[in-house]
Amino acid sequence: MLSKDIGIAGAGIGGLTAAAALSAKGHKVTVFDQFTTPAPVGSGLVIQPVGQDVLDLIGAGDMARQMGQPITRMLGHESQSMRVILDVTYDPKQRTGRHGLAMHRSALFHCVLTTAQKAGATLCPDHPVTGVTDGDKRQLLFAGGDKSPPFDLVIDSTGAKSPLSPLVPRALPYGAIWGTVDRPTETSLPIDLLSQRYRKAHRMIGILPVGRLSNDPTIKTALFWSLTQADYAAWRAAPLDEWKAKATALWPDMAPFLERITDHAQMTPAFYSHGTLRSPAAKGLVHIGDAAHRASPQLGQGANMALLDAWALNLALQDHDDLADALDRYCRMRRRHLWLYQLMSAAFTPLYQSDSRWLPRLRDHILTPLSRIPPAPSVLSRLVCGDLVPPIR
Repeated sequence: MLSKDIGIAGAGIGGLTAAAALSAKGHKVTVFDQFTTPAPVGSGLVIQPVGQDVLDLIGAGDMARQMGQPITRMLGHESQSMRVILDVTYDPKQRTGRHGLAMHRSALFHCVLTTAQKAGATLCPDHPVTGVTDGDKRQLLFAGGDKSPPFDLVIDSTGAKSPLSPLVPRALPYGAIWGTVDRPTETSLPIDLLSQRYRKAHRMIGILPVGRLSNDPTIKTALFWSLTQADYAAWRAAPLDEWKAKATALWPDMAPFLERITDHAQMTPAFYSHGTLRSPAAKGLVHIGDAAHRASPQLGQGANMALLDAWALNLALQDHDDLADALDRYCRMRRRHLWLYQLMSAAFTPLYQSDSRWLPRLRDHILTPLSRIPPAPSVLSRLVCGDLVPPIR
C-alpha cells in the first residue's frame, strides 16, 4: 500500500472515521470544515452492532461505550388502542449479547474526533468547502476563493447539503423535531428501551435514552416528534404549552420529559430525503455518507452507513495501490448493502410517517402480526443490527 495525500471535506461522523482509519495506515490526511471550533449538529442516534464494530476497529469503541447507553429493544404502541406496532429485540434468542448503542451526536463526534487526532489527522476549521477542481490532482475550493493543496484523493463527507455531490434526492414529506433533556428521575420507562407511540402514520413520538455528553455526567434523553415542514412553521408559531398538552394527551409518560422543554429553540428540526448516487466515485473523488446516499432514519442506519463507508474505503485503499482500482473496489464493496437498506427504508417509512389511511391499517393488522411469527423476529433483529446482508463484501 502506497501512502497517499488525502483531503476530507466535512468533519462529520463519516469524514472523521475515515480520517482516523486512513491516518492510522500511514496516509497523510487533512480534514476541512466550516466550523470555527469542532462542534456537531443534531441530537440522539443509535449506533447499531455493525457501526460499533467499526468504532472498535478505529479504536473509539471503548470511549463510545463509556458515554453511550445500551439499547436492547425497540418498542412502539398505537397511542389510542395501545396495540403493539413495533417490537424488535436485538438479541431475541439471548445468545449474542448484541445491542444498539444510543448516543448523543456530540458524544459520538467527540469519540471519532479524538481518535482521528490521535491517529495523526490534521483538522482545518474555518474552511467552508464550496467546490472541487478536476484533474489528476484534486483541490478543494473554499468560500472566499482560496484553494487547498492538491490531493491524490478527495473524500466528500459534507453531508446531505453537499456542494460536491451530484446527488439530487427526493424530499420526504415528513421529518421530526429533536431535543435533548436530562433524564427525569420520575419516569418509569426502562433505560435500555427505545420507546415510541404512533397515531396512525401522521404522528410518531419517541423517547431514546442516549447516555452522557463528553463534558457532562448527567444522563440524557432524546425526544422526537414527527411533523411536516408546514407543520413545523405552525408549531413554531403556536404557544409551546399547546404542543405539550397534545403530546401528553397522546402519551402521558412524556410529561416529565416535556417539563424540561421551556423554549421552542430546544427542539431542532430535521427533514429527510431519499436517494443514492449510481456511482459514488469519480477520478480522485469519492462521496461517503449522506453525500452519497440519503434515507429517512426509520431503520436507524444513517450514522452506521457513514461508518461502514469510511471503513470500506480504508480497506479498499489498503488492497490497491492504484487509486482507480481502489475506488472501483470500494463501490463494489458497499453496493449490495446500500441497495438493500435504501430499499427497505423506502418501504418502511410510509408505514410510520405519511398521511396514508390504509398503510397504518396494513401495518397494524397484517404486518405486525406476521412480524411475530418465526423467523420474522430474527430477521427484523438482523435488519436493525445492520447485517441482514454482509455490510462490506
